[in-house]
Amino acid sequence: MTSTATRPVGHLLREWRERRRLSQLELSIRAEISTRHLSFVETGRSRPTPEMILKLTEHLEVPLRERNQLLLAGGYAPAYPQHGLDEPELASVREALRLVLSGHEPYPALVINRWWEMLDANTATTVIVEDCAPHLLEPPVNVLRLSLHPDGMAPRIINLAQWRAHLLEQLRRRAEVTGDTRLYELEDEMRGYPGGTDTAAPGTNVVLPLRLQHSSGELSFFSVSAMVETAADITIAELVVESFYPSDLATAQRLRALV
Repeated sequence: MTSTATRPVGHLLREWRERRRLSQLELSIRAEISTRHLSFVETGRSRPTPEMILKLTEHLEVPLRERNQLLLAGGYAPAYPQHGLDEPELASVREALRLVLSGHEPYPALVINRWWEMLDANTATTVIVEDCAPHLLEPPVNVLRLSLHPDGMAPRIINLAQWRAHLLEQLRRRAEVTGDTRLYELEDEMRGYPGGTDTAAPGTNVVLPLRLQHSSGELSFFSVSAMVETAADITIAELVVESFYPSDLATAQRLRALV
């Protein structure tokens, strides 16, 4: 794949428009510009200003990381900063995340990035990764690999086929939204793991549970994902807090006893 930085910004904008399944007319109406001007931008006949690039990417719901790449392709400086989670600039966010994780105990919760790499977790998370191979727990821990790898959680997931289909659908959706080649490569890897191809609905459950064999007995969870909607930093925009809740009373009681 050709590097984004060496491709014309107009071509990249057109690819994002097509990825969002919008016509030139639909995008021009949303962005309040003429279809003619948008056509000139996409074909390279008109060089867009940084303000125009940001305006179009906003309406195309382009992730912040890719907005910076489009600005670079247009010959402009990036607009969005990216700090490490351990840097002073993100101290308040880091503290808030720790409060969320610790406050969720005795139930598991973790913070992951765009590529499902675990950045932080509470102590209750150790319950669900019991008996996973050490090499899968070496940083950076990829939670999808940890879940579906034969040496990870997969042998203990009772409804593995359903849970595998659910995770692969999430991965496919994020890859399509971001256009990130790393996510497509991760998807190819995940599809190579055994586990069945069942895509059945969760049956009588209102949500699809993760049913996990544990030394204390079966544990059943449903998960809730949360992210910072007002993020203006790439790192924060790509953070997701994944919280697991017990699906039944027996699981809640076991977790209170274990953690």
